[in-house]
This record gives sequence, structure tokens and C-alpha cells, in this order.
Amino acid sequence: MTPITKERWARFRAHKRGYWSMWLFSALFVISLFAELIANDKPLLVKYSGQWYFPIWVQYAETTFGGEFDAEADYTDPYVADLINQDGFMVWPLIPFSYNTINFNLNGPAPSPPDSVNWLGTDDKGRDVLARIIYGFRISVLFGFALTVISSVVGVIVGACQGYYGGWVDLFGQRFIEVWSGMPTLFLLIILSSFVEPNFWWLLGIMVLFSWMGLVGVVRAEFLRCRNLDYVRAAQALGVGDGRIMLRHMLPNAMVASLTMMPFILSGSVTTLTSLDFLGFGLPAGSPSLGELLAQGKSNLQAPWLGLSAFVVLSIMLSLLVFVGEAVRDAFDPHRQR
Repeated sequence: MTPITKERWARFRAHKRGYWSMWLFSALFVISLFAELIANDKPLLVKYSGQWYFPIWVQYAETTFGGEFDAEADYTDPYVADLINQDGFMVWPLIPFSYNTINFNLNGPAPSPPDSVNWLGTDDKGRDVLARIIYGFRISVLFGFALTVISSVVGVIVGACQGYYGGWVDLFGQRFIEVWSGMPTLFLLIILSSFVEPNFWWLLGIMVLFSWMGLVGVVRAEFLRCRNLDYVRAAQALGVGDGRIMLRHMLPNAMVASLTMMPFILSGSVTTLTSLDFLGFGLPAGSPSLGELLAQGKSNLQAPWLGLSAFVVLSIMLSLLVFVGEAVRDAFDPHRQR
């Protein structure tokens, strides 16, 4: 690492709250990536008649274990479980429910309170809340990462072109951004949802259209400042192409401010998806979603575990992202000392 990079990393580590928040958020995200191994209604491993089976990866018919139907085996069915246990065993995940598994053996009507089977209770359809939180956390973070990366790339390109070329390019670009930023994003989503069923990629594409403007102003200002500096003028005089000058000589200066803002853009992206799901214009019905869980808590005030579970998860997630953003901001601030 260069001395500047070492100094920035040292300032980042000196920010204890942000440093440990980064590790905690990374650990939670890595755990959520293996959600199928933690919360699933299929066993991780089955040994039957001396052979090994992996139901979470491969579908096996009920006849494979001595059953009567050629359909996929339902391992939660007592009949299938008895067949396997007579000549083998099953290794279940820590949480024997997936995000869409309905528990038909509840002690009362759904939503049911937390107990030894459903640690955070069930929602109004009898689905395990903890399993839906794990899967919903993963979708929220992946959506936030994808939206942050794509919108940042587009914003950096637009801001770089405006700042480097200036003139009419900058003038028309600014007027377009002023008009485009005034578009009612929520209303457009509501209108488009009546034509197309929203899904992960559809929502991502729509949100990219309206979220790429976050970094344009910062990058544009940096390129406007740098385009008249001596090293840029010298490169132009030597015949270096505009793309090479922008990429190798000017972009590193603009990336400092861009990287500082990215954790905050990520937290805003997660909040956007949660808000859309809460209003019913987000992911398809039945998808694991923290916003949908909040909406259930609002509709079922007699089940406080629904709203509290989603609120705690969102609070922790967004707080960790904000703390990491503060640490990154301090790390790239040259006026701060360790």
C-alpha cells in the first residue's frame, strides 16, 4: 500500500465505532448469504439405506425413500420422516423453516407469539418471522449494493463528462438533471406497477433511473476544478486522449468524495426498498421483505413481535452503515489526524 493509503486505513481503524461496525455488518451479511443452510424446510443431509442425499441441492421423489408418490418428498411430513428414520437419519438446519414455509402445527391462530419452535413467532400467514428476517436482510443488502454500484457508476460518468467538457455539455446536463430530479418517483412506480408485476430486477432498473444523480454534483465539481490544472493541460498538450486523462489523472481525485458518500447511498437504497415494500409497491407478494414485515406489524397491533423484529433489524442495519460511512469520511479527510 502507498503511504497515503496506509494513513487512511490507520484513520479508519482509529474510528473504533465505524471499524467494528464494518466487521459486524460484514459478518451479518456473510451469514445471510448462507440463509439456505441456516433456515430451510429441507434437511441439509439425509442418510437412507446406506446412501447419502442432499435435499437442499437436489430434488428427490418420495419413492426414493420408500414412499408412494413420484412428487418431491415433503420432509416435514411425519410419514416421510418415519420412512427415513427407520433406515437412516436427517440433519436439519438450525431453523427448520424457509421464508415461505407455513407452520400448520401452531398452538393458536396466526400470528402466533414466539416460542421454542418459532423463536420470533410467526406472521399472519403462519410463516416463521426469523427465517423471513434472514432472507429479507440478504435481499435488502444485495439490492442496496446493486443499486449503489450501478447508480454510482452512472453518476460518476455523467459528472465527469459535465465537469471535463463544460460549456454546452455542462449546461444541458444541469438542466436535464434539474428536470429529471423533479420527476415523482413514487407516483411513477405506482403507475408502472399497474402494468408490470414488480420484481427484484424491475425495481432495480426503475430505481437506477432516478438514483444516479447523487454523485453527479460532487464529481462534476472535482472535474471542473482539475481540468485547468497544469498536469491536465500538459497531458492535453502531449496529445493524450480525453478518456485517458479523465480515467487516470482526474478520476482518482473525484473518487475520494465518491467513496465517502457510498455508505450513505447504500443505507438510502435499503430504506427505499423497505419503504416500497411497506407501501405494497415493492417485491412480489410472498417475498421475504423487511418492509412487508413492518406492514404486517402495522396491520396486527395485537402481535407486537412483528413490528419490533423488523424495526430492530432495520435500526441495527442502518446504524452500522451510517457508522461505517462516518469512519470512511474521516479516513479520507486530510485535515483529520489519528
